[in-house]
Amino acid sequence: MGRSTGLAGPAGAAADTDPVDAVIGRVRHTLEEVFAAVAETGADTGALLAEATGAGREPVAADLTGLRPGLRARLAAHPLVSGVGFVAAPGLLTDAPGWLEWWQRGPDGAVRPLLLDLDPEHSAYSDYTHWDWYTLPRETGRRAVAGPYVDYLCSDEYSLTLSAPVALGGRFVGVAAADVYLRHFEAAVLPVLQRLPAPARLVNARGRVAASTDPAHLAGSLTKGPDFAAVLAGPPAEHRAAGLRLLPCGGTPLVLVTADD
Repeated sequence: MGRSTGLAGPAGAAADTDPVDAVIGRVRHTLEEVFAAVAETGADTGALLAEATGAGREPVAADLTGLRPGLRARLAAHPLVSGVGFVAAPGLLTDAPGWLEWWQRGPDGAVRPLLLDLDPEHSAYSDYTHWDWYTLPRETGRRAVAGPYVDYLCSDEYSLTLSAPVALGGRFVGVAAADVYLRHFEAAVLPVLQRLPAPARLVNARGRVAASTDPAHLAGSLTKGPDFAAVLAGPPAEHRAAGLRLLPCGGTPLVLVTADD
């Protein structure tokens, strides 16, 4: 597309950086670029909803069309992002049972809206409220990384979805989110994971593996054992459990898991 992909990681990183620090730094750099788009979307959504309620009425789907210029701009500005938008909590809008104001980049590079049937009375109804990218922010009030999973709603690609809760007057009203193709995320982080002296993996709060050099824990598999959500919720410090070394990745919702030395 004639521009940097944004996959190389922090510029000027020293070749002799500690391998663990290099992994954490690369993960943070890669994910924070995407979370920046999520945060911008959440802020825009909150402002639009506040404007509607400030006018003495309940929000409607048309209010969310104001997000579209920003969503298209984010897809242009953040090469890692394949799709971005706001997903409304059921009941938020008075004229629709559910809503995704979601725009994505197609294989041809064209940016277009995602159109889904969100009427629970229809057989083709797409219920998004059970997906991790929706439930984790709703339940924890924090940012989340969901997947990898095959994204049947948007692209049929193996993907990660990064999301954050959106609140209005202290009430959860939905999530701002962005998709990243797993192949792009792996291209960014596997080179530094491979520098570690032992097999390692990156897992989310539910133990789902996002990238791995460990043949016993492939990307997409579910890791059982330690409470990764508790590791992420606690202080940003190293943990040890069941012969494993667990390191939160610099404030992002992923944990680096390696064998305990």
